[in-house]
Amino acid sequence: MTDQELDQTYTALCKALASVGEAQAQPYLAMLSLSLMAHSNNPAHVLQMIAQAQAQCEVVKIG
Repeated sequence: MTDQELDQTYTALCKALASVGEAQAQPYLAMLSLSLMAHSNNPAHVLQMIAQAQAQCEVVKIG
């Protein structure tokens, strides 16, 4: 994915989150995550990304 494509998709995600609202953000992200995982052909990579995101959130929580 190019930087421009990453920016475009991230912007779309931000707009979608704003559209669904804070109350629906968590279910929306869960549905999106499941959909993206279903399209992956590499379960090990998905597990690595899950662990990486969790670790980043724990650092933010501690810091």
